[in-house]
Amino acid sequence: MRNTKGAIGYVEYSYARQSKLPIVSMINRDGTTVEPSSSAFQAAAGNAKWDKEGGFYLILTDQPGAASWPITSATFVFVHKQPQDPSAVGEALKFFAWAYTKGDKMAEDLGYVPLPKNLVGEIEKVWESTVKDASGKPLYALAP
Repeated sequence: MRNTKGAIGYVEYSYARQSKLPIVSMINRDGTTVEPSSSAFQAAAGNAKWDKEGGFYLILTDQPGAASWPITSATFVFVHKQPQDPSAVGEALKFFAWAYTKGDKMAEDLGYVPLPKNLVGEIEKVWESTVKDASGKPLYALAP
């Protein structure tokens, strides 16, 4: 993009920030001009209707809210409901649970945005109720 005069491109925020690329403001669904920022990405995630999509898969384009950045995306991890290697999946879920509770600062330092805490709670409930070993035992248990 830097080599083509007048070019416009779209790259992930952390890449643009680390590469010191110029950024632009955009007009969102509510008609508000917003700049890309952690708070604008969090607003988009926080205003999204995650419960309307199976497995929390949702593209966060054009979410409502005056503070929402209009082109936001989440990263998804998929696991089988009854995995062939329950031990590995159980450990992966423990890692993500750790990341959700302890990794916010690290994510932000890299230019990423932590998920809203209420959404994390809903995700963990789904893990507990749906991801099980062959005997039906949950591979993840919420703390009492």
